[in-house]
Order: sequence, then C-alpha cells, then structure tokens
Amino acid sequence: MSSRRSYLIRRVLHGFMALFIIATVLFFLFRLGLPDPTAALITEGLNPAEREQIRASFGLDQPIWEQYFIYLANIVQGDFGYSFHYRAPVADIIWERLGNTMILMLPAIILAYGIGAPLGAWLSWRRGSRIDTSGIFVGLMFRSAPMFWTGMIAILFFGIGLGWLPTSGMRTLPYEASSFLDKIFTLDFLHHLILPALVVALYYLGSPLLIMRNTMLEVYGEDFIEMARAKGLPERRILYAHAARNALLPVVTQLAVTIGLAAGGQVVVEVVFSWPGLGREILNSVRTSDFPLAQASFLVMAAFVVTLNLLVDILYTMLDPRVSFK
Repeated sequence: MSSRRSYLIRRVLHGFMALFIIATVLFFLFRLGLPDPTAALITEGLNPAEREQIRASFGLDQPIWEQYFIYLANIVQGDFGYSFHYRAPVADIIWERLGNTMILMLPAIILAYGIGAPLGAWLSWRRGSRIDTSGIFVGLMFRSAPMFWTGMIAILFFGIGLGWLPTSGMRTLPYEASSFLDKIFTLDFLHHLILPALVVALYYLGSPLLIMRNTMLEVYGEDFIEMARAKGLPERRILYAHAARNALLPVVTQLAVTIGLAAGGQVVVEVVFSWPGLGREILNSVRTSDFPLAQASFLVMAAFVVTLNLLVDILYTMLDPRVSFK
C-alpha cells in the first residue's frame, strides 16, 4: 500500500510540474509571439494618454515579469483573466465552449472505441481473410482522410443532397434556451449532433481498431493463451475473456490521450459544422490576439491530458497485475 501511495504522489507532483511548465511557456509564447491585443481597440482619434489608459485597464502597462507572477497567482485561484475580445471573464467563456465541445466529442469517441476495439479483436481472429483486409482498409481510409474533406462530403450527401440532417450549428435558429441542459436535451439538438459526431467517430475508429488488432496478434503467442486452448476453452471465450483483456492496455492509453486532446475540440470539424466549441474559439482567439482566452484554452486542454494520463496509470494496475509501482 505504501508503494502505491508513494507512486501516486510522485505522479501527481509530476503532473503539477508539467502544468507549471506548460503555463509558463504559454504565457511568454502568446505575449511575445502575438501582436498587441489592444491595437483593435485603439482608434486614430485617441491621444497617447487614452491609449495608455486602455493598456492599463488590461494590466499590459506593467513589466512582463510582474504580469507573469500575477498570471500564476490568478491561475492558482481559478482566475484566467478577462477576454480582450468578448470583454467578459475567460473562465465563463471557456466552460461554456468546453461543454459544447465535450457533448460533441464524447459520444463520438465512445462510439469509435466501442466499435473499434471489439472489431479489432475480431479482425485479429480472422487474420489474413478478406474481412480482415477490408477492415484494415476501412480503418486506414477514414483515419487518413482529412476531416474537413469527410465533413464536406457528409454535408453534401446527407445535408444538401438528401436533406436528412442539418449542416451547421447546435440548434435551429432562432431558439432560446433557459439552461445548458435545456439546450442539449431536445430532439433538435440530437438532429444537429448526428452528422458532426459521425464524422469524428469515423476519423477515430481506425486507432482502436488497428491498435487492438496488432496487440491481439502479439498476445496470441503468449503461454497463457496456449494453456487456455489446452484446457479446451471455446475460441470465442479465449478471444474476449483472456486475450482481449491483456491487449486493452495500449487502447486505454490511446483513449486517454484522445479524450484529453478532445477537450480542445477538433477545430476543423467545429469550423466546418459551425459548432460553437472550444476548438473554434481557440482559432478565433489567436486571430484576434486574445491571449488570455487562448492561453487558458490551451492550459485547460493540457490539464485534461495530464489528469487522464494519471488515471490511466491507475487503471493499468487494475487491468494488469504485473504492473509495478516504480
């Protein structure tokens, strides 16, 4: 128990250190790499005193090192600053956009991995057959196809050609939602979700399918598989109850990384389908030099990846008892 506790403490400390480094890099990257964000707010008619007053209202008149320590202190308190573009707290904008992104990405990822992992295990059982070749081809095709291309084809076929599904947005305009739950728990929202979620699911389908298939082929050569066959166990039981459990570790790792990156959204999908998510907001914040919003968005995405990697390390010990706490 003590080794497990010390291992978890080390992993948590490593996670905080990684987030500290990422936060520092983001701070200097956006401040030194982007134009002056107040340039869009300053008109030719303003005198120098009024221009400096605008800069001071956003704290940009202070030395860079002082801005840095204020930035770190605010992050610890959960304060991401004030958006230059929206003139609103960054935290409010991020949580709203993040919610929109996750209700798009999570169903798509669950669908992709829920189908891809079992299908990959089944293809490994049919290795060398036409079904195996076809499955690999389909997985590689959707994984290699640019998502904007797949999205536009889906829009042209299902949206414009057949007219079955809407092609943009989360809801049919105009609409008024009293709350976030009221916005998503409607048939109209589900109607808008189907097409972008399907495009994302098809893109991610190839990863669990191919990883699971290749790992299963390696597991088939293990001694415990031969022992199970010697006992006369049915091949299907050996496939899913014995081989698949040991082949899940790489898939779980990839799933955690995928969910972590999904926090930032798929910019291409959100732009193509006009989905008001965090990915599209990151793109807009970089365009407008709104670095409080941009750096906070990237930091939230990094926090998702670090947290999920920690959870995966814990889950590893449950899936494979051979994993040691070192």
